[in-house]
Amino acid sequence: MIKRVSGCPNIERWPVATSQAYVNNSLLYANGSGAVIPADSTSGNHIGICKEELTSSDARYTTGGKIHVDVMDDNDIFEADVYGTLTTAMVGNFYDLTDADTVNVGATSKKVVLCVGYISATKGLFKLNSRATAYDVATS
Repeated sequence: MIKRVSGCPNIERWPVATSQAYVNNSLLYANGSGAVIPADSTSGNHIGICKEELTSSDARYTTGGKIHVDVMDDNDIFEADVYGTLTTAMVGNFYDLTDADTVNVGATSKKVVLCVGYISATKGLFKLNSRATAYDVATS
């Protein structure tokens, strides 16, 4: 789970991809075809945090529509679960994602998040480095 812990929410409605499930409190990025989709280990240029769930039982699953997204900004900090073991020495370093819900502290090729705080070995505080409005990290 990824959740905002500082900064003001900036809720916008973004188009969804058809036949795509969305999980509340997961990171989203633009798919290059006019919609946002859940982030993964290869995603770049993230938009923000999904603020609602969309499952196959929702009409938007097959017809499209829009979903609420909390768009992240420069000073916003979010809490995230960590894959690997987070230590206090990792604060100030850039890391990748495992998926839309988890930061991978064992991977540093994309450097999409900046660790700004230690909570535990499995949870930390981060800033989103690869925002579509700030730093161009290509989806690969």
